[in-house]
Amino acid sequence: MSSVRTRDWADVLAEHASRDETGRRLVGQLRACEVAALAFCRLLERWARGDAEPCTPGRRQAALRRAADRAETALAGLERPLSRYLLELEPEIAEGRSWYGGPGAAELVEWDDVLRRAGVRVSATRVAQAYLELAVLVRALEGIADAARIGTAPDSSSLWAGLFDLRENLLVQAVEDLRALAA
Repeated sequence: MSSVRTRDWADVLAEHASRDETGRRLVGQLRACEVAALAFCRLLERWARGDAEPCTPGRRQAALRRAADRAETALAGLERPLSRYLLELEPEIAEGRSWYGGPGAAELVEWDDVLRRAGVRVSATRVAQAYLELAVLVRALEGIADAARIGTAPDSSSLWAGLFDLRENLLVQAVEDLRALAA
């Protein structure tokens, strides 16, 4: 039995990297961000469905803090490899366009009631912002992977534009929100 490996977002980033080491560092840190973002978002989504795990409000509060801390740590560690990758990738003519979309209706969630039912006392606004920012990051990576699978991956100029937008529009605010939630 043979298996066919499909291309994903990491392959696209590695192909466009000027240096293998730069590509590996960015891919590794983005994978950590993706895993931490998914864990944070899934924790909240379970609570929204009524799954009260962990079993006590204090443990749920601690779980949210740990998830926020892991996501904040991963995102904070992204700045250096992403900046280096963007510096090396920067096209001579900035004609590319961002390849990821803005937030969709699925990411726009009011968390007040969910947090109240879970017995978790944090800023619902910060939770909503962090959830939105992390969901957009995950969706952007999935978008690159989908494009790679069908052979329409972004070119260097568009890849640079999208990664630049992610860094400027999402990561700075997300780190602040997550840091506040983890405190």
